Amino acid sequence: MRSLDDLRSEFDPAPGYLNAATAGVAPRRTVRALNEDLARWGAGGIDVPRYEAAVATARARFATLVGVAPARVAIGAQVSVMAGVVAASLPDGAEVLCVEGDFSSMVFPFLAQGPRLRVRHVPADRLADAVTPGTALVAYSLVQSATGAVLDDDAVVGAARAAGARTLCDLTQAAGWRRVDAGRYDVSVTAAYKWLCGPRGVGFLTVTEEAQDELRPVQAGWYAGEDPWASCYGPTMRLAADARRFDVSPAWQAWLGAAESLDAFAGTDPDAVRAHAVGLADAFRAGAGLAPGDSAIVTLPDPQGALRCALEEAGCRVAGRAGRVRLAFHVWNDPADVDRALDALAGASAVPTA
Repeated sequence: MRSLDDLRSEFDPAPGYLNAATAGVAPRRTVRALNEDLARWGAGGIDVPRYEAAVATARARFATLVGVAPARVAIGAQVSVMAGVVAASLPDGAEVLCVEGDFSSMVFPFLAQGPRLRVRHVPADRLADAVTPGTALVAYSLVQSATGAVLDDDAVVGAARAAGARTLCDLTQAAGWRRVDAGRYDVSVTAAYKWLCGPRGVGFLTVTEEAQDELRPVQAGWYAGEDPWASCYGPTMRLAADARRFDVSPAWQAWLGAAESLDAFAGTDPDAVRAHAVGLADAFRAGAGLAPGDSAIVTLPDPQGALRCALEEAGCRVAGRAGRVRLAFHVWNDPADVDRALDALAGASAVPTA
């Protein structure tokens, strides 16, 4: 297994980049692979077998990261599209339990079904208590995008199982900085361009064998076939027997880069990554007068955007979300980034503690 220092050496962002929760930084190897491919493409040397190998590598590396077999992993592009497969597969009248204020890609696919589904929203800290025997699906993000809060996953999964409800978990803001186990959910979805530092347009869906037959492959195309290159023309359809039946045709260049980024993370101890990221986040919290947390994401109330402006003027790349300023600490960050952010806040108004 690679050391954390080996992984850190893959990155060279500008100092103060605290925005992995919006978009990760491409490792050097990913940039190199994409540049080489652009040169091949420009010379008329497009290499489809290389892309096919990259898809297989990315699928295998992601499976390792989230603790499932590659056969349980489908490739996708956006969380909303993958969640839409789940939404379209639910029976009429099914109740879906969502988190109040969760990222819209985990909410809109169910609301878009209109009156066909019954959608309830509850605060994140009440999600487990809100599950009832009439709940068909609990859909939530493990780490909340707007606040960085980590849900009590054991309680939610336990409550869903006790009630006979399926679970759909978005791992986008978790995978890459903390250890995750996708096998504990009936379905999980992950966009790889944030903490996993892949190109945008790369995503993954995992599904258990038990839940697979309940999902309708509404986006099935040639790549969902048992033998994709034999699925290019109709009328016969023979879908893959495993999770690949939910595959979408890959955007080739994006997957070439994803294979490199995922290889870097899959070979590193996720607990070491978590200790580094959360350690920096807690150092920032301490300097801001806040209690330690269990997240690599720190948010502060910032309704007028004053704190965000102060941080950006000091050279910090951060985000504003839901009336808060959001800082995300990842493998490339160091104590100097913490100091830079704290110095910026010290020059602004008093730091809110709520």
